[in-house]
Amino acid sequence: MAVSMRKQIAQNKRNTILIMLVFIAFIALIGWLFAWLHNDYTILAWFIAVSAGYALFQYFLADKIAIASAGAREISESDNPRYYKIVQKLAKDAKLPMPRVYIINDSAPNAFATGRNPEHASVAATTGLLDVMDDRELRAVMGHEMSHVKNYDIRISMITFGLVSLVGFIADFGIRVLFYSDRDEENNSPIGALFVLVTLILSPIVASLAQMGISRQREYLADASSAALTGDPDSMIDALRALDEHARPMRQQNVASEAMYIANPLRKSVLSRLFSTHPPIESRIERLENSK
Repeated sequence: MAVSMRKQIAQNKRNTILIMLVFIAFIALIGWLFAWLHNDYTILAWFIAVSAGYALFQYFLADKIAIASAGAREISESDNPRYYKIVQKLAKDAKLPMPRVYIINDSAPNAFATGRNPEHASVAATTGLLDVMDDRELRAVMGHEMSHVKNYDIRISMITFGLVSLVGFIADFGIRVLFYSDRDEENNSPIGALFVLVTLILSPIVASLAQMGISRQREYLADASSAALTGDPDSMIDALRALDEHARPMRQQNVASEAMYIANPLRKSVLSRLFSTHPPIESRIERLENSK
């Protein structure tokens, strides 16, 4: 298990670089299409410069953006001794630095971890989670989040959160430019414009599929890691059942940050299930039961 975990951490570090390069290349492709359509390749240079700068910005600041977008507030031990001490004990057992601890005022039970590495990690839980979970279940959920920290999943989640947001912004901006800018029809092919439009529409879907593929396996791993960390696989199973039973959408929803949470924070629909970054709760429970 320890060897497998080390391999996973090393793989996650490599994936961080790969994901950043793929997203930058993807954004550069959109820039090239615009440059080709307008016959102005300085547009491509600007797209590459902006995407590279944004990727660097996300590496250092995406965790703060994610926390702010969730409406989380930082707490100390005196604010919620039960929750804080559980995180503190898990950090000690996992041999990790104590993360910053946050609470989100939301009745939907959920939690997430973020940060670029274990030394700059934060964990957050909703008031709904703290209300519905007993100590064993809460320990399992926070063990899941601390496992994301230890496995360096948080770095990948943080970067994909920022870059998926950027792709969505560029797509939205590009579509507006195509429809509302004054273009010289003699110098711009309508077929080319249509090609760029289709690319812009598909871009957020491709980005979401990439995020989904990255996230699902990490959730299975974090469930198993939490069971190993707490030494109580049944508590993780019970926690997942409680999350499923009390599931509801969070008030402050953000598609880009969906993958960070232990449970899907969005409203349930056929489309959301299809593109969900989370495997079904039943599948997660089944894997845990089969591994006992």
